Amino acid sequence: MAAWPAITDIAEGVKTGRLKAVEQVKQSLKAIDDAAEYKAIIAKTEKRALERAEELDKRISNGETVGRLAGVPFIAKDNFLAYGADTTAASNILKGFDAPYQATAIERLEDEGAICVAKANLDAFAHGSSTENSDFFTTLNPHDKTRVPGGSSGGSATSVVLDMVPFAIGTDTGGSIRQPASFTGAVGYKPTYGLVSRSGVVAMASSTDVIGPLAKTTKDAAMVLDAMAGQDTLDSTTIERDDSYADLSASLKGKKIGVIKEYMSEGLDKDVKKQIDEAIAKLKEAGVEISEVSLPSLPLALAVYYIIMPAEVSSNLSRYDGQRFGYTYEKAKDLDESYSKSRSKGFGREAKRRIMIGTYVLSSGYYDAYYKKAQTVRTKLINEFNEAFSNVDFLLGPTTPTTAFKIGENTDDPLKMYLSDIMTVAANLTGVPAISIPAGEVDGLPVGLQLMAAQSRDKQLLQLAKAAEALW
Repeated sequence: MAAWPAITDIAEGVKTGRLKAVEQVKQSLKAIDDAAEYKAIIAKTEKRALERAEELDKRISNGETVGRLAGVPFIAKDNFLAYGADTTAASNILKGFDAPYQATAIERLEDEGAICVAKANLDAFAHGSSTENSDFFTTLNPHDKTRVPGGSSGGSATSVVLDMVPFAIGTDTGGSIRQPASFTGAVGYKPTYGLVSRSGVVAMASSTDVIGPLAKTTKDAAMVLDAMAGQDTLDSTTIERDDSYADLSASLKGKKIGVIKEYMSEGLDKDVKKQIDEAIAKLKEAGVEISEVSLPSLPLALAVYYIIMPAEVSSNLSRYDGQRFGYTYEKAKDLDESYSKSRSKGFGREAKRRIMIGTYVLSSGYYDAYYKKAQTVRTKLINEFNEAFSNVDFLLGPTTPTTAFKIGENTDDPLKMYLSDIMTVAANLTGVPAISIPAGEVDGLPVGLQLMAAQSRDKQLLQLAKAAEALW
């Protein structure tokens, strides 16, 4: 199908009556069906979406005021609680779970007139970097069906690139919005920690989980963020928004960008590096002041993340015990067997791996050796990022060290799979905003450029990304 126009154009057309919300939803549902072979979608919310679209069109015809995203279809990663379809987090243990309420992010988008049309595939419980860990099926890369779309928000990214919807929403715990955006050629935005409420989103690692948009352009991503951002009484970690994110007019001239030395050295594919170097050259030509920045603790970020994250995963997944909701092993002879069999049969291999690692690093005798040291290094990373941002406005590097890898290439080697997050986890550990924007291709596969800013400088980062997009 043809590419969607800008979100603002769709909403304006619907509000003026030139376009109908029902037709936008039908177009999206047809696009989902036409691209079913890519396995990006777990379930459609067709009935509810059409009902909401009809109601919206009726309100507009009656002269009522509607929101700034009126009639814009979107897809939510299936770890968001949403009406109209089960919320499974792509895990067998949550099959059949009908959400009793909606995530705050979904509610805020719907308050602005956006319409959720489907739930996207992901790595089960968002544990992964390829969407191969889904308990249901593997999503395919829209540029090459033999390759992964990245993860864990692989279904959301693929749905945007295949024009199923103008935008999708995902979660980013260690790069799970930015990495699939890089692998598929989308724009993926991870806001400052706490800028968007996580209420009603299946928790993974609570100190690094962030919600953000995936879209075709930075402008569209900013519009979505603008609708979702702000404090929420249902999430005590949320922060006040500093500004509107809709106006992104700004010049590149005079901006100071530090190229992260550790990201541009050993381990980076030479063709990916060439694309990033070309992007840096274009930024220089546009008047950006480029310098090299070193973050000495950065090589430890991945190890720190894979200690802290599993520790929080093991805690968050303890609620799935087969007793209150989700899958229950019905043939259990007693309560102990019910607990054991419900979890062993309901959880997939990666969830079990992370539970075991997390429980181990938190156990007596190992807490000080692993978890406490990891938190110490995390603080050091935060200090190094703060120092870097005292000298430059933004930081730059590739989003991933390679382009999308082949399906099955890393599934038997967890350590190799974890390395695909090596350039994204630091932003989550430090809480800073980060964005991946397309920056060329290698052999027909997209390359993502990652930009980062200091905490709460989301608007400035989006302005930079939008201006950079126009250069290539």
